Amino acid sequence: MKVIGNIIWLIFGGLEIALFYYIVGLLMCITIIGIPFGVQLFKLGTYAMWPFGREIQFGENEPGCLSVVMNIIWILIGFWEVAAIHIVCGLLFCITIVGIPLGVQHFKMIPAAFIPFGQHLR
Repeated sequence: MKVIGNIIWLIFGGLEIALFYYIVGLLMCITIIGIPFGVQLFKLGTYAMWPFGREIQFGENEPGCLSVVMNIIWILIGFWEVAAIHIVCGLLFCITIVGIPLGVQHFKMIPAAFIPFGQHLR
């Protein structure tokens, strides 16, 4: 079921979301200051490519002090809008019964998109 869900996900917008994360991540990596944010965007892009059967969770002893500070900077810079996009997409997909699994995947991505530092793919 995971394979079928991931294929349907890619067809109905998952590839575009992952490419968005990768392109913005590359742009953030142009400067030394933006590299940590670019790495988080690459992590979100990898998760957005194949979300069925995967999770993003906080690691052991996370979030640490640096993760909290970086998450606050992430929110202040404006990356909270990425989480808002996942909310809108999730609501749009949940309008139909067929789209509910895809909407649920968008809702699973909201915490990772809002505070990505300290979270790991599983």
